[in-house]
Amino acid sequence: MSDHHHNVLLLGFTDQEACRRAYEDAMHLPGLRQVAVLERNADGIVDIPESHIRGAGVPTVGSGLVGGLVGLLGGPIGVLLGFAAGAAIGNAAEQTEMTDGGAGLIVLSSRVDSGRALLVVDLVEHDSAPADELAAKYGAAVERITAEEFAEQVRAAKERAS
Repeated sequence: MSDHHHNVLLLGFTDQEACRRAYEDAMHLPGLRQVAVLERNADGIVDIPESHIRGAGVPTVGSGLVGGLVGLLGGPIGVLLGFAAGAAIGNAAEQTEMTDGGAGLIVLSSRVDSGRALLVVDLVEHDSAPADELAAKYGAAVERITAEEFAEQVRAAKERAS
């Protein structure tokens, strides 16, 4: 890949422990945005025992700091109120991103059979080799879905649900 591609990678596992080990390795993939493990137990219950969003909390803290700086104009109470308002705005943006991510995991849960696991990796790839090597290391097939295509699948599922 000569250019960068924003993809969602799906790696299926028959061994849930192997999937959790692959999760730890996936945390170091170049261009990683989000990664999660989806598991379905023998009773059919889906669990997300591991998940990570790169930069989680950054919009909240960053917006809070900007609000605090603006609040300097109003003195100490202005700093406090500015930080609180900025943090609230940043938190709202972060919550929207997390809600969309959660909807994506719900859509993917149908791909996980009982006793199996799915590693979901959202990343911007400049080179497919690191993710392909990760999949090969654990004997997992990798399926790539463009971020745009995946977002469309999630939108369609939300519309069907409402």
